[in-house]
Amino acid sequence: MNKTRLIGIVALVLLGLIGLTQCNTRIDAGNEGVLVKLYGSDKGVQDVSLVTGRVWYNPFTEEVYEFPIYVQTIDYDAFTVNAKDGSVFTVDPTLSFKVREGKSPEIFKKYRKGIRDITETTLYNYIKDAFRIEFNRYTTDSIISNRENFETAVQTNMQKVLEREGFELEQMTSGVKYPDAITQSVDAKNRAVQEAMQVENELKVAQARARKLIVQAEAEARANELRKQSLNQLLIQQQFIEKWDGKTPIYGNAPAFFKQVD
Repeated sequence: MNKTRLIGIVALVLLGLIGLTQCNTRIDAGNEGVLVKLYGSDKGVQDVSLVTGRVWYNPFTEEVYEFPIYVQTIDYDAFTVNAKDGSVFTVDPTLSFKVREGKSPEIFKKYRKGIRDITETTLYNYIKDAFRIEFNRYTTDSIISNRENFETAVQTNMQKVLEREGFELEQMTSGVKYPDAITQSVDAKNRAVQEAMQVENELKVAQARARKLIVQAEAEARANELRKQSLNQLLIQQQFIEKWDGKTPIYGNAPAFFKQVD
């Protein structure tokens, strides 16, 4: 009988210890814990966020959610949006954000979801709405010529939405891809510009070469003219004497150095 009682006591102690291990959780650094009451008239979220440390709770009537307050980066699936003139653009967004400290209870009160579900659904829908709003204000040409303003407007809109919902925007990239027709048109325009520049450069090279030939011809003509003006009978006779080897020809007449003057 004593043995049975002892076994029962040990079993109760073990069950108690197991129960205690199930009644607490540790909120890691960089996270906020939110204690949620599942039953009762005051069902909801306590006023105080449970930050780092160990949290004790009743697993039958309460749950604890963890909300990371460090920066998270999410690469969302691409989606399509229509511009004001009907052109279809593809958006492949990436969002970097974090939960504002102390806002975890308010976020849970509103959405009744964990951070993962909120990130994958709610924030994704906010991103889609932000891009739809801005795309409806721009035509295709105005988006291309005002890309920076467009991107800034989308990011400003998204920043306001996230702040209102208890989040903080760190960075957002749109990954906007133009329609194929627009891309082909831009490529064709760029090729035309490059070809025009190439032709212009070739023309400049040809003109430079032509000017070089003209300068050379003018210089040669001027040199010939100067040589022609400098040649006279005495100069010719002097050059002849300087180049003569002093020998008289075997056949024919001997060279005459000076013209006979009557």
